[in-house]
Amino acid sequence: MSSAPTAKDFAVGASADVPEGGRLVVDAGEKTIGVFRVEGRLYAYENTCPHMGGPVCQGMVIPAVNEVLDEQRASTGFAFNEADLHIVCPWHGFEFSIKTGCHPAAARIKLLPVNVEEQDGTIYVSI
Repeated sequence: MSSAPTAKDFAVGASADVPEGGRLVVDAGEKTIGVFRVEGRLYAYENTCPHMGGPVCQGMVIPAVNEVLDEQRASTGFAFNEADLHIVCPWHGFEFSIKTGCHPAAARIKLLPVNVEEQDGTIYVSI
């Protein structure tokens, strides 16, 4: 969307509506879209979980949980990874990385991405 918005582009909010680590869930045409800001970048997905259609973008946002291994590759516990925020679908707990849209254990299970861009303090999605 490097030019003026077109008929398939929707202004969904002001840049200030999605602070760092924040989200905005809005209707754009006939779709509901979740917009997230992580490390200064916007990510947007259709608000439909690929598992059973739940409102995934409205779920909790949590850091990924990574297993910590010692030198012999034995588990020493788990640690939060604040650099990899996840959305957790409120219906059945399916988790997805905000940066990739992928389920952490099965990358083929992913959210439907939506093009998102900021121009002059406004957030636009293209569907």
